[in-house]
Amino acid sequence: MNLTPEEKAAGKENFRAALTAEKLDRRDFMKTGVAAGVVVGGSMGAFYFGYGASVTNPVRVGVLGTGDEGNVLIGGINPDFIEVKAIADIRPYSVYRAFHGDHYSPAALKARCGLMSKYGWSTETEARKHVNVYGAYEDLLKNEPDIEAVIIALPLHLHAPAAIVAMRAGLHVLTEKLMGHSVCQCKEMARVAEQEKLHLATGHQRHYNILYQEAVDTIRRGVLGDLHYIRAQWHRGNMPGADSWQKAMPENVKPGDPLATKLEKELDSWNRKLKEAIKNGSAKEVLQWEQMVAQKKAQLTDNVLAETAEKHGYRKGTFPGPDGEKYARPAAEEAIRWRLWQRTGGGLMAELGSHQLDAASIFISAVHGEKKHPLNVSAIANRPLFLTGDREVNDHVCCMFEFEAPGYDAKDPVAARRKIGVQYASINGNGFGGYGEIVCGTEATLVLEKEQEVMLFHKAGSSKIKTSGGGGPTMDTQASGEAQKAVATGPRNVSRGYAEELEHWAWCIRNPAPENKPRCYPKVAMADAVIALTTNMAAHKGERVEFKDEWFDVDDDATPERDVMGEKVKPDLTKYNK
Repeated sequence: MNLTPEEKAAGKENFRAALTAEKLDRRDFMKTGVAAGVVVGGSMGAFYFGYGASVTNPVRVGVLGTGDEGNVLIGGINPDFIEVKAIADIRPYSVYRAFHGDHYSPAALKARCGLMSKYGWSTETEARKHVNVYGAYEDLLKNEPDIEAVIIALPLHLHAPAAIVAMRAGLHVLTEKLMGHSVCQCKEMARVAEQEKLHLATGHQRHYNILYQEAVDTIRRGVLGDLHYIRAQWHRGNMPGADSWQKAMPENVKPGDPLATKLEKELDSWNRKLKEAIKNGSAKEVLQWEQMVAQKKAQLTDNVLAETAEKHGYRKGTFPGPDGEKYARPAAEEAIRWRLWQRTGGGLMAELGSHQLDAASIFISAVHGEKKHPLNVSAIANRPLFLTGDREVNDHVCCMFEFEAPGYDAKDPVAARRKIGVQYASINGNGFGGYGEIVCGTEATLVLEKEQEVMLFHKAGSSKIKTSGGGGPTMDTQASGEAQKAVATGPRNVSRGYAEELEHWAWCIRNPAPENKPRCYPKVAMADAVIALTTNMAAHKGERVEFKDEWFDVDDDATPERDVMGEKVKPDLTKYNK
């Protein structure tokens, strides 16, 4: 990451050469086209992954949760595969964006285009004739008999309750990552899916990112030599007062909050700019400011959460701050800023690290020809920047994993050393290097940058990292959408996998057969959750943790919550069956 343009060009040319080293067939031709950046937009998943280009009858779906991630998933929907019949969100602002899209920036609108744009409806009134709107997700599940499946993009602690109730009602499920808030919940979800014979997919979109699949093919062909080390990172420039996980709220939600007056001030400023555009600007500028002002007004309608958040299960609380002071959090703040709290979120490993450890696992599995789980993890996490009591999640997490390398044998003193090291860091306060993965072999190095570029560097042509010219890009703090400030080079129109994962899920629903299942089905998704959640436990305890095979076994009640943290929990399939 942070390679010079010349190094990137050389790396991409090397990767293209590696892909064309064998006899070309139709799929290989697609490989060279993708690597060269000639993708013409839209999903190529049907062509590349081998599922149908459409389904006879689009799957009728309800969307539970239409916040940042829910709107990204709506943006990835192909109407030839999915018909959205209903949405549910307790935040009026999230409902507004679900219909209108996110007009705060071109990148935001590209990722979150909204239902009106997706299905060609000209007004929200017209759209609501086709899409029913609910507050609580439970109400949607009770009152929409026509739907066949749900997309779940609720806060993490609600993934399992919503998924299990939906599956007990006979609905297929695609839930955002992580699969669940705990490994115990993941096992419950997987068992219910098996009992009900329904598809349960989880949104780790790298399983459907064509560039990652090309990287896997390159590794399988031995181009990298012996893979022995992977380094991944997701660095963000978030600082106190400028943290996108700490969303601005209407003032009545929490009077006196430093960000409480931000929305009103921005609205006043944007109204002035709209008036200036009407007076002196072009029609395009007027429309742009009208859309932004309307969205800002919609954001202020979240003021209703001051009265409704507790009714929907969110909690107020008091948290320690510096110098013995107390931070009082209303229930509405937990609902809006759910990623900051342990009860509702999972921190950096759940939101960001899970994606990249999933990628590392995919690469290592390519070496072995079968899925391999990590042997152990050592981790640290700390909070040196956000020192007040306005959150529980850490600013930084750094961890090191060991995986088996080919020939590993724990009983042999020499063969026991044959391991693949994986290092991961996610930090706030410095966005240098952005995010991506570096896969090191004895013959070459593969660099994947921002899910948009793949570069190959041969052993003899080691790269120098450019360190001059500032602090590097500041990335979007969500694991979705495009970077807000980073300037990407190379093919910008390569799909990140959201469209493909949704299409394939719908195609599997319409084409029931044992061999037709989503690529990130419960066993795969649960493994990703085990890795992320166990890393959080290792960081919390400051200990090296050895992974146990039974944690990854859906049918075994063992969990790291029990074995590492001493919690007396086990899967309970009756817990959410109300």
